[in-house]
Amino acid sequence: MVEETFKVYIEDEEGNVIIDEEMTTYENGFIDLWLPRDKMYNVTIEHDSKSTESQISMYEADATCITTIQLA
Repeated sequence: MVEETFKVYIEDEEGNVIIDEEMTTYENGFIDLWLPRDKMYNVTIEHDSKSTESQISMYEADATCITTIQLA
């Protein structure tokens, strides 16, 4: 989904809101996020009538490029 706008909402495991904004994908279809290390995050992404929720972690051994979150 190239240059599409998404609603992105991310909380850390303590319930602190890290991101709550609309973001536009780049020409490659990705969005760029920076999240503090050594935490777990609950991610909600919405676009049109579709949404998805996922949990991601940012520990040292974790992937820094997450490509598995898909809208349903």
